[in-house]
Amino acid sequence: MNGPNTGNEDNVTFKCHVCGHDVAKSELVSEVFNLGGRRVLVERIPALVCKHCGEVTFSRETTEHVRRLVHGEGQPIKTVSMDVFAMT
Repeated sequence: MNGPNTGNEDNVTFKCHVCGHDVAKSELVSEVFNLGGRRVLVERIPALVCKHCGEVTFSRETTEHVRRLVHGEGQPIKTVSMDVFAMT
């Protein structure tokens, strides 16, 4: 290895559109999407997560893949129930 091992091999340089910081980490995330009143959960989505504010960013390719999955080109792998909370 030619440089020091920083322990940050998963860090990616990018520009966060929320806070402006420039370091993110590649992670697999889960997101709930609202499709006309129907909620669907997509797990293990590859994303960049800002190390400063936690903003999640998806590539164009990933966004298109998720869109195709939830609009009929994919089949759910399971069904789950979830607790629903409301701020009053």
